[in-house]
Amino acid sequence: QKLNYIIYCSDQFRLTPLMMTEQENPAVTNFRNYIKIKTVHPHPDYASCTEYLQKQAKDLEAEFQVVECIPGKPAVIMTLLGEQPDLQSLLLNSHTDVVPVFPDYWKYDPFSAHKDENGDIYGRGTQDMKCVGIQYLEALKRLKKDGHKFLRTIHLTFVPDEELGGRDGMRHLVKMEVFKNMNIGLALDEGYASSTEKMEVFYGQRTPWRVTIECQGQPGHGSQFIPNTVGKKLRHIINSFLGYRDQQEQKLKDNPQLDLGDVTTVNLTYLKLMTKEVTCVEDGKNPWWDAFSAACKKENVQLEKKIFPASTDMKYVRQLGINALGFSPMNHTPRLLHDHNEFLNEKIFLRGIDIYYSIILNLANLKPY
Repeated sequence: QKLNYIIYCSDQFRLTPLMMTEQENPAVTNFRNYIKIKTVHPHPDYASCTEYLQKQAKDLEAEFQVVECIPGKPAVIMTLLGEQPDLQSLLLNSHTDVVPVFPDYWKYDPFSAHKDENGDIYGRGTQDMKCVGIQYLEALKRLKKDGHKFLRTIHLTFVPDEELGGRDGMRHLVKMEVFKNMNIGLALDEGYASSTEKMEVFYGQRTPWRVTIECQGQPGHGSQFIPNTVGKKLRHIINSFLGYRDQQEQKLKDNPQLDLGDVTTVNLTYLKLMTKEVTCVEDGKNPWWDAFSAACKKENVQLEKKIFPASTDMKYVRQLGINALGFSPMNHTPRLLHDHNEFLNEKIFLRGIDIYYSIILNLANLKPY
């Protein structure tokens, strides 16, 4: 921790602050300040968050607007106009809300953004996903400082209620005229931390398929062996589903190369057919992917292409036919999103800014195709 001392001396001396020789990187300080904003459910402080992001937009010299997806649920939009604004734009999306905490299970206050002697920053949202929001901003600040121009317009969206399925956030935003006018070609959003050297990039996500089954049968007095009963039919159906569930679970256990995105989980609960949208991540077939992949190669990032095992706001974006990739540059990091003692090391965080620097530069300058 950094300690500042102020010594009050006699009149012949001036007030003197004693500073530490090693200063914290301003990007890290910015990240920690963001973590301290309690945008935690069930009562996220979106007002303070919006005020904070407005200052970020000012520092970035970006256009700033706030639209309410529904009353009290603001989505912040920042825009940097490109030299050819008619081209499809790049969207850098992140969500501002975080899941609840149980402070008794945390080493430190989950909203203190405590940094220990190893540089590990503890706090709810350090991985999911306030880190990415700040990495976007810091990478863009550095790009502008270095004199880079952008061919395409860049939009940053900071949306509410992703942790509730986006129903009061991105689900409404994509239907609004302001979103349609963005003319997005590619959207970037969250991924996962990786405990290995490799980083995961997600080109789709598993689609929920909820099934409701109605059973009808012969009524009768409970003291008899009534044939054709509802219970007997229901038992057969449940056994069939659970048998398939067991097969998929065993498949996952038997092959350490598989993860949840490679199998089907079954839980009985409603029937609604949904299509499964994915983004093409084959080399040479999608210019957006090629630009993203080339930037990662430049940064010596080893990518693993995967289907996201849960749900993110990108489901609403992909349903519009927009390319979308989920990517959080966090390797050598235990996966602790939604878990106690969520943390991210400051070196990993800062390395992520370097990576986004190259990614954004490539994507925002992708030539028309």
